[in-house]
Amino acid sequence: MPCCHDSCCPDVAASATGKEIARWRRALWAALVINASFFLTEIVAGVLAGSASLQADALDFFGDSANYAISLAVTGMALIWRSRAALFKGMTMLVFALWVLGNTFWHAWAGTLPHAGAMGLIGGLALLANGGVALMLYRFRGGDANMRSVWICSRNDAIGNLAVLLAAFGVFGTGTGWPDIIVACVMGGLGLWGGLQIVRHSIVETGGRNAEVTA
Repeated sequence: MPCCHDSCCPDVAASATGKEIARWRRALWAALVINASFFLTEIVAGVLAGSASLQADALDFFGDSANYAISLAVTGMALIWRSRAALFKGMTMLVFALWVLGNTFWHAWAGTLPHAGAMGLIGGLALLANGGVALMLYRFRGGDANMRSVWICSRNDAIGNLAVLLAAFGVFGTGTGWPDIIVACVMGGLGLWGGLQIVRHSIVETGGRNAEVTA
């Protein structure tokens, strides 16, 4: 994890050239369109297939779509506003993660058996999409809290899609819904961890900038 304290975490967006900011905006727009599209696809497929892990992934797509939109809105603003936006994004990630865990427990209690074929097909397409998004955003992973939060979201999405594929194979092989439940729990935990990372980083940045202003 890169150093993110006052003196060793540079204000990347503030020092970026116009060309770099333009690339950042283009990458965010592409990520926003892809995530919004797959949210609609996965939420429908998840409900029809009875898959907790697909629904978990769909809600993650929704949260990331909102996060990318916020990031586009604050690009070029002062670091304090970008850090506050990252804090908001981190909090939304925590809320979505808690929803995912609650929904997963309900599926476990109901004994739902998801459709493995639908899980595998949608999960595979989502992995290809998020893999492309992660590659686009990889170069921005060492930026400020706002840029880093976008990278964490894309990274978590790709890992989550791979996990859905593994769950599909597990459901097919065992004939039970437990692989789907286990993967959904892992994804919920990953969302909690990613949200906490973003919140911590943004609080450090915001606190450091406030200290500079009041000094």
